[in-house]
Order: sequence, then C-alpha cells, then structure tokens
Amino acid sequence: MKSWVVLGVLALAAQADVEVAPIFGDGMVVQREQPIPVWGRAEPGERVRVQLGPRSASTVAGKDGRWRVHVEALKAGGPFDLHIRAGNEVLFREVLVGDVWLCSGQSNMEWPLSAMEGGELAVARATRPDLRLFQVRQDAAEEPANELSGSWAKCTPESAAGFSAVGYVFGRELADALGVPIGLVQATWGGTPAEAWTARACMEAESGLASSLERPARQPQSRPGALFNGMIAPLSPFAIRGVVWYQGEANVNLDDAYRLLFPALIRCWRTQWAKEDMPFLFVQLAGYGKPADRFGDSAWARLREAQAVALELRHVGMAVAIDAGDEDIHPRDKLTVGRRLALVALSKVYAQPRTDALGPRFAKLDLEDGSARVSFANAGGLAARGGPPSGFAIAGEDRIWHPAQARIEGECVVLSSPAVPRPVAVRYAWADRPQVNLYDAAGLPAEPFRTDDWPAEGR
Repeated sequence: MKSWVVLGVLALAAQADVEVAPIFGDGMVVQREQPIPVWGRAEPGERVRVQLGPRSASTVAGKDGRWRVHVEALKAGGPFDLHIRAGNEVLFREVLVGDVWLCSGQSNMEWPLSAMEGGELAVARATRPDLRLFQVRQDAAEEPANELSGSWAKCTPESAAGFSAVGYVFGRELADALGVPIGLVQATWGGTPAEAWTARACMEAESGLASSLERPARQPQSRPGALFNGMIAPLSPFAIRGVVWYQGEANVNLDDAYRLLFPALIRCWRTQWAKEDMPFLFVQLAGYGKPADRFGDSAWARLREAQAVALELRHVGMAVAIDAGDEDIHPRDKLTVGRRLALVALSKVYAQPRTDALGPRFAKLDLEDGSARVSFANAGGLAARGGPPSGFAIAGEDRIWHPAQARIEGECVVLSSPAVPRPVAVRYAWADRPQVNLYDAAGLPAEPFRTDDWPAEGR
C-alpha cells in the first residue's frame, strides 16, 4: 500500500495499519465551531477511532481502505492531542482549535515575508505561538490527487521568512483582533492563470469558457485544472474558514473570459468543500508600471473590472490595492494588502462593527450642465491627499477622454473639463498604474471604476 509522505518523512511507521492524510500534523490548527473531518487509509474493514481533546468518533475503513470521520465541533482553544487508533496508533501533539484560512494565487500571494518592504523587521518579530503555517508543495496533476506534500510549522522567524507575506500579515491581523489561533495554508504558484486553479469539469459546465479550456499552456502548471488537481483537491475536505486569493496578472488581456472564469473558480472551490457560503476574499490588482496621467484603454484596468464582477456572488469580498503598486509587477508593499484583506474579513466574515473595512465605491453618475457629479458609497470623510482629486477623466459623445478638474462636495466628486462641454461618461483610476489620491476618513482608497461600457481599443 502506498504511504503518504510529508517532506520525505513517513507519516507513520512502515508496519502501521492506519495512515492519516498529510494535512494533519503536530502543531496544526483545526477549524473551530465546525465538524472536523479526519481521514486516511487503513486495512479494509478495520475500525478506526479518532479522538481530539474531549471529542471522539469512529468508523470502519471501506473496501478500498479509505476512511473518514467527522469529529464534533470544538470552540477555540487547545493545545490538544489528536489520536488515531486502529491496529496501531498515530499521535499528533499541540493541536490548536481556531480559524484556518487557505491563502492561494500566483506570485504576489507567494511573495515571501522576508522580501516585502519592511520584511527584515517583520521576520524578526514573527515569533507568534497563535499562528501556525502550512505550505503545500507545488504540484501540477492531470487528475484530482489524493495526496499532497507539506508540513505544519509553528510561526517563528525561521518558518515565517519564506511564507506568504500577504498571508502572514492577514493571519497576524486576525489573530490580534479575534484572540484565537489562526492556521494559514499556503497553496501558490507564480505566473499561473486562474484556469489552472479551476477544475476542468467546472469550466466545461460553464457556457462561455471554451477559450479558457483551449488556451495554450507553455508550462505544465498553467494547464487548465492542473493546480486544482494537484494542490487544491487533495486539501479538501480539511475544514477551513475561508479563502484569501491574490491572482490575475497572468490573465491580463483576457478580461472577457475572466468575468466568467473567476466566479466559476469560486463556485468550483465551494463545491469541492461542499460549502456554498464559504467566504472568498481577494485582492484587486495593484498598480503596475510607470505612473500614468492619461486614461484611455488599459488592460490592467479591464482585468480589475473583471475581478470586481465576482462581488455579485454572496460571501465574496475585495481588498483594493490600486495605490500599493510600483514599476515592478511584484510591489513590495504587502503590509497594506494583508491589512486590507484582514479588514474585509473582520467586516464581512466576522461581522465586527467597523466603519473602516470598505473604501469609497462608485454609486451613481448625475450629468449636469457642463459637469458630471459622481456619488460614492462608503465615503465617510471623503478627501483627497496632497491637492485636488486626481485620476479622473471625462468624455463626451466623441468618446475622447480628457483629464478632469475635480472638487469634492460631501460624498460626491464634481468633474468638468473645458474640452468636454457635455460629458457623458467618467472613468477613475483607469490605467495600468494610475496616480490617485481619493480616500475615506479611514485611509482606504476609492475603487477604480468606469461608467461607460465602450469596447476596448482594437476590439
């Protein structure tokens, strides 16, 4: 019988009768206030008994040797021992009960704590007994895998240095705010498109995604379904609180498909965990490239707009990062991104009363005599930093965009331009890396938007 291996170490002795999926280990965190699935393999027909702290459950291994139990839910706490007994016993120590978040995406989620801006100090302060880290080994597979490799680690400067910077900051902020243990599971691969993280069956079931299924893959990890099969499918049914996601750079210039693909990915993962309400929080792409002061077409702006379509789903939240970019496709300011994701989680997932979780969002456009009035939601204390509001453009019937003169009136911005006597449309932050300065009182940036639906140049 083939044994699961965790970083080259057998999960149990060679003569053992019972095996446990390698997502389980010493020092792990299991999800609070949900039934806790525990699974593995044993001799067919053998009774398997599982005990976690005061809770226990048992089952009989099937004809194929597979077994699974659901341990009754526990409140946050620990540490506990996790015992799995059949002909032998497997023991995992120092198991905490708290919240588990899956951190996934491409390179900006993969970017390590040690390499972020301020990373040296963050690593030095990363001794956090309330945080536990698990990194899934990168693996692309043709079919959904039953096995994965990885290991749990207590959060120390050594273990945190190579862990996702965005994930670490997100988890640290949650632990501080909630006072419960946080487990972070990192499943990332730089340069990979969203279709690689989506099951082929989910894309085949979605009309309009033929182009995503047929997109040529230059590398095995970019094939449709490859990373879902190798890195996501074998994680379930491990109980998690939700997902944080940072991806999209590899789908720039494919925004039409992404409008369908990204919601399909979210539904696919929820189906995999059999949780229709599983929270899914994501980062809207940061600015990239040289600073832009003109606003015509922008592939990055169109992808950001495509990402925001997913907000039509329930239990989905977005952290705006338009002001956290630079000329590198890997901006070093991961602290801002992780903190904003945590604010979204605390507001949308944990229902903490906050006024600083969501920044200004476009609500309405009123066209007036020679001007355009933009109304915002979530705009308490609307203000521009360092001068009048920047990043706005207006156009008339000729569809030629001009920089707009802007002034703030309450929770509105009034726009005009001598070149546009009769404006019909407005855009804000519509560039690869726009120069923007509009924030609410909590310091959260206004979300990029456009009021037109004009096709992109060349389409």
